[in-house]
Amino acid sequence: MSTEGKKSAEGYGTTGHSWDGIEEWNNPLPRWWVWVFYITVIWGIGYTVAYPAWPLIDRATSGLLGYSTRAQVAERISEAEARNAGLREQLASADLSTVAEDADLINYAVHAGAAVFRNNCSQCHGSGADGLRMGSGYPNLLDDDWLWGGTVEQIAYSVRHGIRNEQSFDAHWSEMTAFGRDGILSELEIAQVIHYVRRLAGLEHESVLSGPGEEIFVNECSACHMEDGTGDPQQGAPNLVDAIWLYGGSVEDLTETVANSRFGVMPAWSEEFRAGGGLDDAEINAVAVYVHQLGGGQ
Repeated sequence: MSTEGKKSAEGYGTTGHSWDGIEEWNNPLPRWWVWVFYITVIWGIGYTVAYPAWPLIDRATSGLLGYSTRAQVAERISEAEARNAGLREQLASADLSTVAEDADLINYAVHAGAAVFRNNCSQCHGSGADGLRMGSGYPNLLDDDWLWGGTVEQIAYSVRHGIRNEQSFDAHWSEMTAFGRDGILSELEIAQVIHYVRRLAGLEHESVLSGPGEEIFVNECSACHMEDGTGDPQQGAPNLVDAIWLYGGSVEDLTETVANSRFGVMPAWSEEFRAGGGLDDAEINAVAVYVHQLGGGQ
């Protein structure tokens, strides 16, 4: 049926569109809707002129009002830093063993340290500080197996100077001999000492190999790891009889460790050694307090 010439009650014709016989009246938009639309267009143009809006190659237009969310955030940060300046100065020179006795100072240190940790440490140790989930070689900071000590003062020292780096002369340093790569032990001898270590740790092992491995361990390993395998944290020698293995405790992992050694590096975080990107005394003490209160260490 033709709809040509049809009119609505208001006298408007159709658009000429038809969907399965359904016609669309060509009614104009309500005037109030049109005016609201015009107003929003004008408002949008005004907004892009007054505020940052149009992206350029390396920046955006600043807008006539000069408004900046970055500047607003920076202002609020400056205000917060000014309020906490006294606590920050106190923390920078504090005796870390007594920080917990000052409620305001410990509260500030934990919160400030959490921010420092997330920005600088979580990439290796994980956001929850359980570094082993990041893969082998990243220490878990929630357990009690700490090389070079886990007191809050020792943690601060490790953060300041780092481990096996070339930045700080006072960095913690230890280096295990590569017994296979350097030709000190044969493949059989490496297998024997590995199974002896697994026997010490209470893990599944081959007795025929672990027997002769004991003598090899005493001659080659006990100077650092002690005859009972409990290690010496102060010289960076891990405990081999607990259930904590930084690089894994499987036969394959231990073979790689004994044959080729491991050499994990932690940077020195003090601004003294990292110009433009280091941590000051207050930040180092804060992150040490934060890590220590997580429950690991001593």
